[in-house]
Amino acid sequence: MKKRVGVFVCQCGTNIEANVDTEKVAEYARNLPGVVYSTTYKYMCSDPGQEMIRNAVKEQQLQQVVVASCSPRMHENTFRRAVEAGGLNGYLFEMVNIREQDSWVHHDRGEATRKAMDLVRMGVMKVLKNKPLNISTIPITKKALVVGGGIAGMQTALDIAEAGHPVILVEKEASIGGKMTQIDKTFPTMDCAA
Repeated sequence: MKKRVGVFVCQCGTNIEANVDTEKVAEYARNLPGVVYSTTYKYMCSDPGQEMIRNAVKEQQLQQVVVASCSPRMHENTFRRAVEAGGLNGYLFEMVNIREQDSWVHHDRGEATRKAMDLVRMGVMKVLKNKPLNISTIPITKKALVVGGGIAGMQTALDIAEAGHPVILVEKEASIGGKMTQIDKTFPTMDCAA
């Protein structure tokens, strides 16, 4: 079964468009294996841009999506949610950074455009191999186990307990205190260590 990939190239105002010919990148993407839809938009992260992604997933029956825009750190979750709202598993999505890793570091428009094409091609090849993933949660009991009843272990157990969590303190010796119990007096007060 042939996969159906959609490619969305963001102009990011002039952040990307100033140095990358985004129309040329989108046109190049149309000829990549599996790509059945490719377009550009001024601000892909905006509400209309996200709506464009959601609608294209449904109308073009896309099975994978590549967004070429800014840093994944900034908008990966935004685009993943848009893909999911379109009806796809969010992990059938790849994001390609053509702003920080391309447009902002190149001054030659032709060179930057060629690099953007390479990055988009890599994104398409990667998304074709992606598999749908499911998020699962595991219930946890907020309880801590502290191993070692020396000064550090005792202080850790106290800090966790003061934060409101049950603590189990484990010590292999018959009494707690660790090396501190072997010292007679402590500096500078010369108090008894025990």
